[in-house]
Formats: sequence, structure tokens, C-alpha cells
Amino acid sequence: MTPHNEASKGDYASTVLLPGDPQRAEWMAQTFLEAPRCVNRRRGALGFTGLFRGKPVSIQSTGIGVPSFLVYVHELLDFYGAKTLIRTGTCGGLTAEMALRSLVIAQSVRGENAESGQIFGLYRADADPDPVLLAQALARASELGIDHRAGRTICSDIFYHPQGRERFAEAQAQGALAVDMETSALYRIAADFGARALSILTVVDNVATGEQTDYSERQGLFADMTRLALDLAAES
Repeated sequence: MTPHNEASKGDYASTVLLPGDPQRAEWMAQTFLEAPRCVNRRRGALGFTGLFRGKPVSIQSTGIGVPSFLVYVHELLDFYGAKTLIRTGTCGGLTAEMALRSLVIAQSVRGENAESGQIFGLYRADADPDPVLLAQALARASELGIDHRAGRTICSDIFYHPQGRERFAEAQAQGALAVDMETSALYRIAADFGARALSILTVVDNVATGEQTDYSERQGLFADMTRLALDLAAES
């Protein structure tokens, strides 16, 4: 066990999907995995392990934002031996072309500013997804007919920002597709541990248009993202 996780060594598979919301983790496990079992309930951060196409796969919720995310992912990498991490999260679209419910595959990521996502300088400032996972995700999403785009995303530590939408003007001008709160941390810590990582995000609101999905749609809103992530997990 760790201070934040009651699972024993061996309870997690080497490939772990990382939703933020514990309810989404539970829905994903119960909907898509064979024989899922709950391996962690501590602090409500639900974790599950089961089989997908006969291969062990785990799903661990991580909470909101970089600090919470890094606690769970660090322990997965350092204590539980995870080797492949696939974020299955939500994001806000930054262009009018990013349709609600479509997917963003984070081909590159940067912090919203020089300090954003920096945890005492411990992890590399810039890192990229695993190129094989990225190529597989793009190919498989096209095969499945999933509405998706790949490109740059940005990572923000602040959800309710006093500047509102205006703070994204620079990122929008530079062609960023979406904003979330965890992807930069995922790519940095994975690079630090020599693990493979990819972030797949579902657009739940759009900064440019003001549109947003209704929470009542969840969790079915995430079916395409989950299928794609599990397809990658089965090939890992």
C-alpha cells in the first residue's frame, strides 16, 4: 500500500487508463472490462483491474489538476510498476471547429504559462506522447470513424480564472486545439520514469463558442474515448 492507495503490488496491470472522475472510472470498468475488480477505494479515488480482449488493463481515477494527478501517477509508476499510461479525460475546445463530444489527441502540450504545471522543477518542462501510441491512436480512430483531431493542447492549473476566456487568446492564436488540467503533467512524469504515455480527451465544452454538454449525458458521452483507449491498451 501507499499513503493514497490501498492496492497491493500486482493489483494493477502494466497499462493503466487515467480518467479524472472516479464515477467515470467505475463506469468504464463495469461497461468495458471483463471481470473488473475494485483495487482501490481510498479517498474515493476508485481504481479497477480487469480484462479487455483477454489482456489485463487497469483504470485509476486521478482527481482534478496537476497536484492530485501526480500523486496517483507517481505511485503507479514508482510503486506499482505501470509502464503505459493513457489519459481518458475531458477538455475545453479552443476553436469553433472542435465539436462537442469529439476527441482531441494531444500531439504536443505546453503549460499555460512558464509556471503552469511545474512541480518544483522536478519534471521536464517539455515532453511529448509516445510516438507509437500516437500513431496507433490516429490510425485506429480513423478506422472506427471517431470524430477526432490531433494537435497541440495547453494545460492550465486554474479552472475559474479571473480573466475568463481572454486568457486563452495567445494559445488560440498559436493553434492550440483544447485546454485541460493534466496532460502536461502526464507527459512530463512519463518521460521522467521512461514510461509510455498518451492523452485522449473528450470535448465537453467550447471556450470559443460558449457551448457545453450537459452533465446528464455522462458517462455515455465517453464511449468513443474509452473504446479507443482500450484498443490501444490491448495492443500494448
